[in-house]
Amino acid sequence: MHILFDQGAPVPIAAYLREHTVRTTLQEGWDTLANGELLRVDEAARFDVLLTTDNDLAYQQNLEGRKIAIVVISRNRWRLVQRMIRKIVAAVNAAEPGSYTLIEVPIK
Repeated sequence: MHILFDQGAPVPIAAYLREHTVRTTLQEGWDTLANGELLRVDEAARFDVLLTTDNDLAYQQNLEGRKIAIVVISRNRWRLVQRMIRKIVAAVNAAEPGSYTLIEVPIK
């Protein structure tokens, strides 16, 4: 799968997704795009999954009929996210076109 990491997604997660192609919005030159435009260009570029920490994405954008799967991580601090890495990897691996998955990362 081709996975795009949004601005806040912790880049160290990529090491756990080695069987996939991982790019960042910065690498693609899309780091200044707003969510709606980012989703449009992601799909046009044929990315399969958007990994983001934007918890409001589902409320700000109409996700109906999207081709890209969206995996949202509720926090971006690596020391917290690291404890949920298996769950994150499983969500990415299970992602289907148009799906939306929220991974809650506890503070403690």
